[in-house]
Amino acid sequence: MRRFFTALAAVMSLSLTNCGYNAIQSNDEQVKSSWSEVVNQYQRRADLVPNLVNSVKGFAQQEKDVLLGVTNARAKVGSIQATPEVLNDPAAFQKFQQAQGELTNALSRLLVVTENYPQLKSDALFHDLMSQLEGTENRITVARNRYIKAVQEYNVGIRTFPNNLTALAFGYREKPNFTVDNEKEISTAPKVDFGPSPTPAPQPAK
Repeated sequence: MRRFFTALAAVMSLSLTNCGYNAIQSNDEQVKSSWSEVVNQYQRRADLVPNLVNSVKGFAQQEKDVLLGVTNARAKVGSIQATPEVLNDPAAFQKFQQAQGELTNALSRLLVVTENYPQLKSDALFHDLMSQLEGTENRITVARNRYIKAVQEYNVGIRTFPNNLTALAFGYREKPNFTVDNEKEISTAPKVDFGPSPTPAPQPAK
């Protein structure tokens, strides 16, 4: 009897392999792993926002609308639960990427404003925060690219015969991906030019 069940398990394993089940499982796990990294990097950016806003506020309190825009965009991002279940809900995924795009745009507007404040640009804390933000934006780009490739491989896999029959039988569906418009947003990540600060005018001798 034990031999029978061992043989049956071997046949079932071989059958699942031939029908693409194992490949689908592997691709699905890769998508989830890539998504987790995307979320982590976006969270890293969101964590930088409060300190960045406070730093700018110290030199540019009059820029209330821009500062409020960044704060509200960050709050919207924080209100979205970016769990793996989002990958099975195109509407929820679109909501996530739209919120992240709004934060990207809000940060871009904020950094445009900072160009008018040379003292802010030369502030050590602000400079450090901007370096962290730029590094995070680069990590976001890398993480998104990995996610995009993982989803493409997964989606192609479940549409290919005989994997498509297996996907249908086990309830695997295509997963949403970042849109072209959203890719344009991420390709213009917020940047700030740390050019040389104006040379202060010489003080008259006392």
